[in-house]
Amino acid sequence: MSTATAPATVQPPILEDNLTEDPRRQPALIMGNHDYQSVTDKVCGLAERDRAPLGWHIAFWTSAVLTGFLMVLIAYLFWEGIGIWGNNQPVGWGFDIINFVFWVGIGHAGTLISAILFLLRQHWRTAINRFAEAMTIFAVICAGLFPAIHIGRPWVIYWLAPFPNQMDMWPNFRSPLLWDVFAVSTYFLVSLMFWYVGMIPDLATLRDRAKTRIRSFIYGVLALGWNGSGRHWHRYEVAYLLLAALATPLVLSVHSVVSFDFATSQVPGWHLSIFPPYFVAGAIFSGFAMVVTLLVPCRKWFGLEDFITLRHLENMNKVILATSLMVGLAYLTETILAWYSEDRYEIFAMDNRKVGPYAWAFWTMLICNVVIPHIFWFRSMRRNLVIMFIISILVNVGMWFERFVIIVTSLHRDFVPTSWHMFVPTWVDISMLVGSFGLFFFLFLLFLRYGPIVSVAELKAEMPSPREAAAARERRHG
Repeated sequence: MSTATAPATVQPPILEDNLTEDPRRQPALIMGNHDYQSVTDKVCGLAERDRAPLGWHIAFWTSAVLTGFLMVLIAYLFWEGIGIWGNNQPVGWGFDIINFVFWVGIGHAGTLISAILFLLRQHWRTAINRFAEAMTIFAVICAGLFPAIHIGRPWVIYWLAPFPNQMDMWPNFRSPLLWDVFAVSTYFLVSLMFWYVGMIPDLATLRDRAKTRIRSFIYGVLALGWNGSGRHWHRYEVAYLLLAALATPLVLSVHSVVSFDFATSQVPGWHLSIFPPYFVAGAIFSGFAMVVTLLVPCRKWFGLEDFITLRHLENMNKVILATSLMVGLAYLTETILAWYSEDRYEIFAMDNRKVGPYAWAFWTMLICNVVIPHIFWFRSMRRNLVIMFIISILVNVGMWFERFVIIVTSLHRDFVPTSWHMFVPTWVDISMLVGSFGLFFFLFLLFLRYGPIVSVAELKAEMPSPREAAAARERRHG
């Protein structure tokens, strides 16, 4: 059965903190006055609406314009070359790699929430995992765009693929660029399969509820013939578990490989063994912040307060606080390692970040990533929607500046003072950054309009049955 069977009557309101005495179920999402059928109607109704709200149209067409502008800039880049960027000697990497590392980091929260928390049986992930998974896919698409266009000759990017060819030419497997190709493409494919497999029962529900032939056909193709039989559910659960286990090591490996782009070089400020865990913690930090940025307005606009509760957001804010402490420790360790090494180039690189011409970027990074998240020590702040929304935006501002500090301040003053040069972004650099956000929100808004934005099947699995709810009410009222 692809659609849920509805009880005869709707359950009366159930308080969030008093549903069940089982402590494992306490973090689960608690729907105030919803039964199985009303959950299906609520979530599927968002995709079945004939017309989207005005706010969605404004946001969608704004992002569509920015996406179109990004495509025009990419065509302009192919025509003119990368000289239209602010890159120079010695700053050979600029906004292109900064944006790449930033977007790859954003994509980490989805796999963490979906795979690792699923394996750890953290029930509070249920209402937010679909948002996070979609965010992962679209963020990795934005990330993969920048390495493809920064190589200078994008029309021969297929040379990076290790396939037999008439020139007997093989990629240089010692190049970090090739490591990124394998790491990011693997992460994208596994995350895409994990996201898609998790949606199959919900796509079948949308297929069965479709009112037009075209919707029924599209959702039917995507549902892969799902009929809700016991055999289908068994294979679905096995496949989902295997993909979760496969995706879990990717959370650690992908951004570790990205950090090797820097750690394997001899550039002062990059040649650090702490970079793999440092980058992974930062990626989870920025990814969770982006999920909060998306969830706070979406739960309000789509009326999902019963499903995405303050408890979900508070738990995510706790993760943001924990990873902020990890990132702060990494900053401190980085400075201590430079001092302890007694390498004058490393010491200069660290000092140049703090008091050099880009000191404003360093202190912006430090305040946004280390100081501001300490507000979440207070429970009232962790549950304040306005505060968490502002902090989540500031965290991602700080994480973008972290990548700017790592890349630009390490390159613009290298070993030889006569080769020092300042990096100044051009209007194309800034426009492509804005355009990448347009592409991200364009894809995300399409998903919000036509996809199951909350996992109905998993959400129902976490709900108490009518019998359990009645028993809980009887215990509560004596």
